[in-house]
Amino acid sequence: MKMRIVGLLVGLRLASSLVAQEPAAPAPTPGLSASTSPTTAYTLTPEKKEKAIAYAKARYRLHFLSFFWSVAVLAAIIALRLAPRFRDRAEAVSKRRFWQAAVFVPLLFTTQAILELPTQIYGQKLALDYEQSVQGWGSWMWDGVKGLLVGLVIGIPIVWLLYLFLRRSPRRWWLWFWLATLPILVFVIFVAPVLIDPLFFKFQPLAPGHPELASKIEQVTVQAGQPIPQQKMFEMNASSKYNSINAYVTGLGASKRVVVWDTTMAKADIPQTLFVFGHEMGHYVLKHIPKLIAFLWGFFFALLALGAAVLSRLIGRPGGRWGIRSVADWASLPVLLLVVTVAAELAQPVLNGFIRKHEHDADVFGLEAIHGIVPESAQAAAQAFQILGETNLSDPDPPAFIRFWLYNHPPLAERLRFAATYDPWSKGETPEFLKSPAARP
Repeated sequence: MKMRIVGLLVGLRLASSLVAQEPAAPAPTPGLSASTSPTTAYTLTPEKKEKAIAYAKARYRLHFLSFFWSVAVLAAIIALRLAPRFRDRAEAVSKRRFWQAAVFVPLLFTTQAILELPTQIYGQKLALDYEQSVQGWGSWMWDGVKGLLVGLVIGIPIVWLLYLFLRRSPRRWWLWFWLATLPILVFVIFVAPVLIDPLFFKFQPLAPGHPELASKIEQVTVQAGQPIPQQKMFEMNASSKYNSINAYVTGLGASKRVVVWDTTMAKADIPQTLFVFGHEMGHYVLKHIPKLIAFLWGFFFALLALGAAVLSRLIGRPGGRWGIRSVADWASLPVLLLVVTVAAELAQPVLNGFIRKHEHDADVFGLEAIHGIVPESAQAAAQAFQILGETNLSDPDPPAFIRFWLYNHPPLAERLRFAATYDPWSKGETPEFLKSPAARP
């Protein structure tokens, strides 16, 4: 997890989307018919299995390479005393602290982004080589620039606020800053679907282009006891950049919405797409976004407390180590980022374990939401997972350590097996969430 201060907040917003675990995808796979033999396990042809394993291993290596490269970049920025130079330039521009932040933050974050380009470029090359992306390099670079600009717009006031607390409360700055981040985080999550996401993709209401699907979705929402207005259902033009299939729920309050990628509807039939929607509706109805915000806010508390303790030891009293005058000096930011980056990576299994539970619950909810509406609903869900795996080149058997450390969803093979066998109704058992039609969980 990349952990500039702005990177953290934007990362939390993205995490709250609870998008599907696997990235992108190869050529289109037609929807499987209910008349084919029952799908009970995730299977791939020998050629595709070899390709999926190779792609998975490359992505696992890239994750750890990116982490160590980010650490090396921050260490180099500190050792070369680049931050003190940026600070001096910022202080020469203005005596006002906010305008100093407006100079210092872009210099630091842009330098960091440029130095981290090698791993980012390698990741995009992997996506292209394994047919996960159709996005050209020019478009990809422009998305990177837009992402950096969005990060700076958010990051400048956040860093200014951080150092305001550092100067005014040297001992408890991390606590006051932690308290201040909650409304900021909520605001970012609220505005992201409206102001940030449309910078990268086009969104349009789902119902006009897919009336039959919208009608079926309405049945699912009624059965779940929580009708979702059609104006909160959107289609995203993922096909402009990806071959992958996906859907997600995002936003808060008035901005909350369910988004289905156009690639999903192109490669899966209506019953399979209904399960995908039911899964995302589960996140919506089970209030996973507010729960995740609360968890992440507590997670951030631990990161800041640790960062404050380590930062005071590394820099200590004023003395000019690495050209940093004191903890409250702008130039201390790369040290704080380094501490938080390492701590966040070490804590990633905890965060991913929390999200995995949400994802499993959403799978259960999706199965219950389409039961009785979709014929052979368990098979529709299992087939949806099969298509997802084939299209996104999901690892058929990820190592235990990788599942523990990196997976924020259960492995796809496990999800498919569960979907194919979940049937409390025929066993006389009570469903976990939708205990009766139109019952609220």
